[in-house]
Amino acid sequence: MILHPTRALFYLTLMMGTLISISSSSWLGAWTGLEINLLSFIPLMSSKDNQFSTEAALKYFLTQALASAILIFGAICLGLNSQLAYSFSNSFFSLNLIIAATLLLKMGAAPFHFWFPGVMEGLGWINGLVLMTWQKIAPMMLISYIFSPSVISFSFIILCALAGSLGGFNQTSLRKIMAYSSINHIGWMLAALLLGESYWLTYFLFYSFLSSSIVLLFNLFNISHINQIFSLPIANPIFKLALFCNLLSLGGLPPFLGFLPKWIVIQGMVNANYIFVITLMVTMTLITLYFYIRIGYSAFMLAHHEPKWLVTPYISPLSQISVIISFSISTMGLLLCGGVISII
Repeated sequence: MILHPTRALFYLTLMMGTLISISSSSWLGAWTGLEINLLSFIPLMSSKDNQFSTEAALKYFLTQALASAILIFGAICLGLNSQLAYSFSNSFFSLNLIIAATLLLKMGAAPFHFWFPGVMEGLGWINGLVLMTWQKIAPMMLISYIFSPSVISFSFIILCALAGSLGGFNQTSLRKIMAYSSINHIGWMLAALLLGESYWLTYFLFYSFLSSSIVLLFNLFNISHINQIFSLPIANPIFKLALFCNLLSLGGLPPFLGFLPKWIVIQGMVNANYIFVITLMVTMTLITLYFYIRIGYSAFMLAHHEPKWLVTPYISPLSQISVIISFSISTMGLLLCGGVISII
């Protein structure tokens, strides 16, 4: 499908807003970039084919507007009187904490994640992928300027791991499962930020690749709920295998590529003596693996029911090649990375 010029313009301004935020030298410039990003994403969320898109756009706009208002308040307080910032620096409710909370609200991190699953439920898969990946770049880069090892920082990380893993229980909507998975991964990204921006960038790139691979498959087959996966056409089982291997890779199961960024973060956290935090995060990741395996339970069984009237959808050769390439990288990527590192 050819991209409409208007949507192409909004995607361009969406990317431009993020670039303005991460390249700004002041909080006011960062706020301006975030607003451009917000006002570009709202029209992209609306769709004639999805009756829930308007509700999702309204929820997203209200939460982002609230976060933007608090962010500009904190930026003005920092700019008006630098002594005010110094006087707050040793208190619990510091200006840095207020700004960090607004940025966590913007990216949907716990404990400010109340809007994220509901908005994801009302979006299409492509817009949901943008919300899970690109929309996190600017808040993550901005929060890296003020994020430092402290009790509050570790509390945010642990809350993200808990909310992301426990929230996925008893969910039948794949969009909500991916939303809670994203919240769990935000905790890992925040932990990577404490170690350095290179850790965060590595983790984010791997997470974006694996999420894109899964969303591509969900979008190809137009799947929204777990029970639809049970009746996936078996005519081409490589797609079913690719879906579940990518899910297990996103969960961080060791033979797959998704284990590599988690391995890097675990090693960095252990070297920094954050043993308790990383132990709790790994435990919560095992819970996320549970509901990934629950999605693929029927495919792992040798005997299952398949309706005879099921029509296999047409999949273009380009999409088939993309699925096979992403499946190969996700499955063999860890071995290839290990081989390259050993050669170097």
